[in-house]
Amino acid sequence: MKILFLAAYFIPERAASSYLSVNRNQAFADAGFNMVVYTPIPTRGVSDEIRQEYKKRKLEKLFDDKMIVHRFALMREGSNSIKRAFRYVLNCIKLCCFGIFAKDARSCNIMFISSTPPIQGAMAALIKKCRKIPFVYNLQDIFPDSLVGTGMTKKGSFLWKIGRMIENFTYRNADKIIVISEDFKKNIMAKGVPEEKIEVIYNWIDEKAVVPIARENNPLYEELGLNREKFNVVYAGNLGNAQNIDVIIDSAKELVENKNIEFIIFGSGGLKEQFVKKVKDYGIDNVKFFPLQPMERVSYVYGLGNICIVSCKPGLGGSAMPSKTMSILSAGSAILASFDEGELTSILEQNDCGVCAKAGDVKGFVEKIKMLAANREKCDIMGKNGRKLILQKFTREVGTQKYVDVIKNII
Repeated sequence: MKILFLAAYFIPERAASSYLSVNRNQAFADAGFNMVVYTPIPTRGVSDEIRQEYKKRKLEKLFDDKMIVHRFALMREGSNSIKRAFRYVLNCIKLCCFGIFAKDARSCNIMFISSTPPIQGAMAALIKKCRKIPFVYNLQDIFPDSLVGTGMTKKGSFLWKIGRMIENFTYRNADKIIVISEDFKKNIMAKGVPEEKIEVIYNWIDEKAVVPIARENNPLYEELGLNREKFNVVYAGNLGNAQNIDVIIDSAKELVENKNIEFIIFGSGGLKEQFVKKVKDYGIDNVKFFPLQPMERVSYVYGLGNICIVSCKPGLGGSAMPSKTMSILSAGSAILASFDEGELTSILEQNDCGVCAKAGDVKGFVEKIKMLAANREKCDIMGKNGRKLILQKFTREVGTQKYVDVIKNII
């Protein structure tokens, strides 16, 4: 068994969900699978020094030599949407050529393709038609629904129609589609995907790597100059359109007179400077920005928060299940969700591990923060409930084994 990955992003690039790929690939290696990866030189969340270092690495071997990684040159990803789109297309063309013609790629008998960027699926379908090998599509984001939700296009527009064509072409040719929630499953079934082609595998967390950290034992307070006594509201992740960071900043403005509440944002992304400027323009001092931390420090990051934020723009809740949800719960912190009503909000409410405000509702978000700041004990209880939920249903072993089973059942 040899699996081909054609990856737009790959370690050491940083994203909230990077650990999922690492855990899954380790499980594939442990199951005896060999893997071949083609991917560009890293760009997202890495320094120029790291990028230069990887330019020298034409070939890597990982997971006890079970995985071979081929890297190729590609321009750095920027914040300009047109340049990003051009980079996506150029990357896809290169990956497609590798998938069809490269010697190592041709030795593989199945493809595993992620949904970022969304043209990856169409690329895999073309390779399948040329080489007659199956592919598994790992759907972490539903396109073009997500573009509509962020306001980048409208339903029925030319871009939306192109997106739907790409989506249908991908789903029709994929041999198995892995989705991360029942909401996702319902979404694509409504678009004509047969149920037997869909496998629901929730994003997990390595419960042994992300653990509760007592506030008095968290070194980030000293390192970042933070106050242990304050009620800390933490966000960590991408700073883009879909996450609706404006809700967090606008809420901070409303709460600026409450000197006991502080907002701590760890992140990177195309809009980070815009958000930093917005805080400066507001003239508020209760929001602090820090770079994304390595995965091994996630316990400390979420351990800072009395509550930790999961957010999205209105309309995106049916096509989003942020992987950070599991990280926060595993760290034993309570969740404050600014999210559309759906599976995520149901999980939080049914298991009493978080509270929810309607996506985009600043007033409701502020009220939830005030309520929890006045009842820190409630936050502690919800955090313990969240950790318990992870240990019962969302462990690394359970999630990764399901991926292994999907691959075995196709070949």
